[in-house]
Amino acid sequence: MPFVIAAPCVADYSCVEVCPVNCISPRPDQPGFEKTEQLYINPSLCIHCEACVEACPVGAIFEAKALPKKWKDYARINAEYFERVEE
Repeated sequence: MPFVIAAPCVADYSCVEVCPVNCISPRPDQPGFEKTEQLYINPSLCIHCEACVEACPVGAIFEAKALPKKWKDYARINAEYFERVEE
């Protein structure tokens, strides 16, 4: 089960720095990073290592099946981000 970044995200990219498979975007070297308000985890690349969970300063990263009810839509939002980027 992949991890999901939800609403509390502040896009400080601590999670990006520790991800061993680069599944979190946008990264600081990608276009649009300076304008982003949230980061996203690619569910097809996430290896469930939990490194991002420990690195997140605001507790915005959850296992998809453990997302709080008020943030359930973020599993879809994370996946859709990568669908748009890959188009």
